[in-house]
Amino acid sequence: MKVELLQHSSLEVCAHAIRTCWQSFDNSDDGGEKDKDLINRVGNKFKHSSTLEHLTYTFYISGVSRALLQELARHRMASPSVKSTRYTLKELKDEETFTDGLSAQELLEKYNNPQEVYADKHMQIASKYLVWTNELIVDYASLVALENLRLILLQGIGNDKAKFCLPESYKTELTWTINARSLQNFINLRSGKSALWEIRDLANNIFESLPEDHKYLFESSLNDIK
Repeated sequence: MKVELLQHSSLEVCAHAIRTCWQSFDNSDDGGEKDKDLINRVGNKFKHSSTLEHLTYTFYISGVSRALLQELARHRMASPSVKSTRYTLKELKDEETFTDGLSAQELLEKYNNPQEVYADKHMQIASKYLVWTNELIVDYASLVALENLRLILLQGIGNDKAKFCLPESYKTELTWTINARSLQNFINLRSGKSALWEIRDLANNIFESLPEDHKYLFESSLNDIK
């Protein structure tokens, strides 16, 4: 998983929006400590959190599963632009077999332990396309699904139909834009122990990628990831 912050609005913009309500522009310090305190006081302490919507962040997120993508879809106040399987499944056509006809049990018998299984050359190649759970029986089922998809594509089946065979573990990437109010909600919900492990990692990575002078707005939203 990789998270890159592509752009963000300035604290000065958010402070300006808040000061618009009271016409207190003369008190601005151009995104300095006075403005930071104002944003935190109005947006967090006084719960006028709509003012935080003037802060937006755009992230490039890659190496995540389609299972995680489905979880992201539940956060509606965000804009995702996602890698299209309609146009990109051809990336599988030039790969060799992922399974060599081996079952999960035969893979285990071939090696001494599961760690060696994941070091197998076929598993290594497949890791370009799949997110592993480290439950071998689950991951091998994903590997078989990937091999079946590869064979279907080689038969000339169009991507629009072939993609129905995609495993949930198939890797994707997206550009994701979200405002600070929604991002607080995302971090709060997705940083707890009950969240999908992969989206917990994402919440942590997103927080760490935020500008240092913006993190104070989200620290109270963190649960168990710190």
